[in-house]
Amino acid sequence: MVRSDWSKKWPDPALSTEKVFPGVSLAALKFLHEERHILFHGHEPLDTDTTPTLEGEHWLLHQGYTQAEGVTNLDHVPEKGCLITIGYPKFAGGLGGYARFIAICPADWKYGVTVGETPEAPLAKSDKILQWDARRGMRVRK
Repeated sequence: MVRSDWSKKWPDPALSTEKVFPGVSLAALKFLHEERHILFHGHEPLDTDTTPTLEGEHWLLHQGYTQAEGVTNLDHVPEKGCLITIGYPKFAGGLGGYARFIAICPADWKYGVTVGETPEAPLAKSDKILQWDARRGMRVRK
């Protein structure tokens, strides 16, 4: 994840008119993916870079990589020592959608919560089990 603190300005509507925002250079992307062998990266702005052709975004998508855009709360995640997981719903008929990234940090990290400290964690139990529905192409509760 690339932290720039850009998300701290949200939800200011003026952000949508700004032409320059924190980005990742094509050289940095190539280094991270080709030399460090990362498969995925994320950043706070809604695009990878501000070049006229979005060269970084173009390169990523044409090399088969993906990315997370519009990430927030990176100031609550240590620079190293965490595992970041992703969870997202599959919307019927959709190609993408909102995702929730969760940083699993060392027990002594000062931010965050532990499972059981919030009403929705762990998720409420359901009598209906989640099963794959081949006709609908998605998991449904039955």
